[in-house]
Amino acid sequence: VQLQASGGGLVQAGGSLRLSCAASGPGRIFSSKVMGWFRQAPGMEREFVASIRWGAGTTYYADSVRGRFTISRDKAMNTVYLQMDSLKPEDTAVYFCAASSRGITTPRMFEDWGQGTLVTVSS
Repeated sequence: VQLQASGGGLVQAGGSLRLSCAASGPGRIFSSKVMGWFRQAPGMEREFVASIRWGAGTTYYADSVRGRFTISRDKAMNTVYLQMDSLKPEDTAVYFCAASSRGITTPRMFEDWGQGTLVTVSS
């Protein structure tokens, strides 16, 4: 699975951004996949943000973003979205999308990664 992330940028605290992750590959693969968003701030480890089961649509969130971020997928467009509302300066990071056939929240269980997109939240 090839992944292409986009949508990052500079936003003030309290604002919103929507990230997109376009996926390509054999269509039958997607039904077994979990698609996830992770982020990595400077000097920090990559951390889980949110994930979604492609087939069932079940969603999972890190405690730090639950209630502010929403992950969704558009099967027709083979795209996963991360709607980020009420952004805080501590959300500043490079955001990555990833695909997994084995895990839900652990970065090392995700086999395919897109390039990152930078989100900067100013105070």
